[in-house]
Amino acid sequence: MNINHYLAVFNNRRIAAAMFLGFASGLPLALTGSTLQAWLSDAGLDIKTIAWFTLVGQPYTWKFLWSPLIDRFPMPFLGRRRGWMLLAQLALAGAIAFMGGLDPKTHLATFAVLALLVAFFSATQDVVIDAYRTETLHQAERGAGAAVGVFGYRMAMLTSGALALILADGHLSWQQTYWVMAAIMAAMALVTLFSPEPEVQHQPPRSLREAIIEPLHEFFSRDGAILLLTLVVAYKLGDAFAGSLSTKFLLDMGYVKTQIGSANKVFGMIATIFGGFAGAVLMLRWGLYRSLLVFGVLQALTNLGYWLIALHGAPSLPLLYFAIGGENLAGGMGTTAAVALLMSLCNPRFTATQFALLSALAAFGRVYVGPASGYLVVALGWANFFVFSALVALPGLALVVFLRKTISKLDAPEPVPTED
Repeated sequence: MNINHYLAVFNNRRIAAAMFLGFASGLPLALTGSTLQAWLSDAGLDIKTIAWFTLVGQPYTWKFLWSPLIDRFPMPFLGRRRGWMLLAQLALAGAIAFMGGLDPKTHLATFAVLALLVAFFSATQDVVIDAYRTETLHQAERGAGAAVGVFGYRMAMLTSGALALILADGHLSWQQTYWVMAAIMAAMALVTLFSPEPEVQHQPPRSLREAIIEPLHEFFSRDGAILLLTLVVAYKLGDAFAGSLSTKFLLDMGYVKTQIGSANKVFGMIATIFGGFAGAVLMLRWGLYRSLLVFGVLQALTNLGYWLIALHGAPSLPLLYFAIGGENLAGGMGTTAAVALLMSLCNPRFTATQFALLSALAAFGRVYVGPASGYLVVALGWANFFVFSALVALPGLALVVFLRKTISKLDAPEPVPTED
């Protein structure tokens, strides 16, 4: 089979929808994060007040709490998932536009509530998009869907991050910049209107109790459920340790902020995107099990690029780009396989709830390894810390091998679609 056979998976409406919805998912994030901090700083707010605004991102952590409502109560228009997507996108556009109409210094409390609402509507949109993508993509398209979703998400973060900062730096006011972002968010509603419906329509849970209890009961009744959950947590854990203090490490090694920024934010992003697409193509050839294993090994080995920097001591730009390029390339591949695994683990009746819970577990390492990393660096030193980060990946790889039969069943060809 030639390369065109593998690339053909990217050429359909389902994949296009996954890419543009990835953009819709990523756009609000910086507007309640780094871009918002820049606006608050320009408005003259003190560092303590700005620090409190970091808490508006909490809905992203707790979105699984209201995901059963999305499974249980479909909107009366645009199907089970697209109705919720449209509602969340219009609510986001309205909340972002209202933020643009306020001066944070004179309307601080209202501004904070609106920022929290943007994060809430954004987290809700994420739940629905994850469920829609899982239900719409065919089994063979999951890797490609994950890759284009990450690409769209990254492009959106550049739009609401770098582009927004550029616009606000003398071209537009902050208020006008947020109105531009609100208009882009509203345009995402057109993507929802033209996105295809899933080929199989599954019945929602019959009660709220069923929507809350049954997703857990259904998952834990499977053979190897605990081991599968452990794999979800462990698969990217080594990657999480290596990345948790990477900026501090590079500064300690003598690299200047401009070098780190260009390597991380530009070259690293390109490597991640390329890795995502390469991972999707390889998944078509190898399947889920082999991809998880090979990409997991690469994730562990590329952590040692930072170990080489620590051993070298003096700053070296070729070594910096080698380490960051390798780590991000393997990370992009691993993310594609990991997202495909999460999609494979979801029961279509409870996709919103199960994916929200699984993705929360998958993010565990990224969110919580930071404090432990600090103590480990003090105890081990930088070089040994990165060796440790590679070793931390081994239990996840062992689980992939141990669960080979289970993972291979998840990757089995889909039955011919039938109505529930």
